[in-house]
Amino acid sequence: MFKLASRWWKYLTAKLTGQFNELADPKVQLEQAITEAQDNHRRLKEQAASVIAHQKQTEMQLNRALEDLEKVNKNARQAVLMAEEAANAGDEDKVTQYTGAAESFANRMIVLEEEVEGLKSLHLNASEAASKAKDAVRQNSMNLQAKLSEKQKLLGQLDQAKMQETVNKAMDQLNESVGTESPSFNEIRDKIEARHAKAKGNAELSADSVEGRMAEVEAASRDLDAKVRLAEIKAQLGIDTGAAAAVEAEVEQGGTVAEG
Repeated sequence: MFKLASRWWKYLTAKLTGQFNELADPKVQLEQAITEAQDNHRRLKEQAASVIAHQKQTEMQLNRALEDLEKVNKNARQAVLMAEEAANAGDEDKVTQYTGAAESFANRMIVLEEEVEGLKSLHLNASEAASKAKDAVRQNSMNLQAKLSEKQKLLGQLDQAKMQETVNKAMDQLNESVGTESPSFNEIRDKIEARHAKAKGNAELSADSVEGRMAEVEAASRDLDAKVRLAEIKAQLGIDTGAAAAVEAEVEQGGTVAEG
């Protein structure tokens, strides 16, 4: 029963995730991914800073221990010299005191030498860790910069895709019917071309018919009457009498042709 419930839960999770990815805005998802990468880089830098700080701290401790060791070594040498001088002077009390001081310094030197060796090992490990941390931050910074550059490229591609989708949608609306009542662009074009062709066909039939020829004769007669009237007006005004005579000759010739 538990396995069945677990399978159903995984199935529903995958289904909801798929639906979410289909409906989610890629631009928003891209911004989320970049923000998450920047947050991870910030946390990595903080961790690297802690590692480097530890390395700096061990370095300071080592330097301080080395300084103490050098100081104790110098004091031990000085105590030995002073004990030797006291021995030469025959002062046994000072010899005992300086010898005891020298032994104390020697013991302190042994402790400091062990501390220095331990700090050297610790500093070496801390330095290696700090170097790796720096390399990790540097590599992750390069990856982040690459993602930021790719982000601009992807946003440009996304804008182009949206524009192309809009163009495709507009072309589909031109080539396909919108619903059941609105004809498509191609249907409207075919209808207009069919109507235009039919009108031209009717015009050609009318031109070749007797009625068409009669209409041409009547139109020619009206044009001739108009020319005669215009010639008469010019003759009355004394303008271009030669043109008036030509019109009269044309009228006479036209009448002769008509009679023939």
